[in-house]
Amino acid sequence: MIKLRLKRYGKKREVSYRIVAMNSRDRRDGRPLEELGFYNPRTDETRLEVPAIVKRLQEGAQPTKTVQRILEKANVYEQLKA
Repeated sequence: MIKLRLKRYGKKREVSYRIVAMNSRDRRDGRPLEELGFYNPRTDETRLEVPAIVKRLQEGAQPTKTVQRILEKANVYEQLKA
């Protein structure tokens, strides 16, 4: 199963995340199928590749709870319905 989830990177206590599409059985920081965006929890900055995310969701990818909240804030689900 393909999941949209966060991949951690950065220094200790200065963490950032990439939003990636990965096989659910792969390790957290393993090789992703595709990188779909960026999330920095310290500054609450997000950069999303919305067309690629919508494509993955239409193909059946399941977002984790955290990624789902990020996508809801960015109104990605409204574009999925249209």
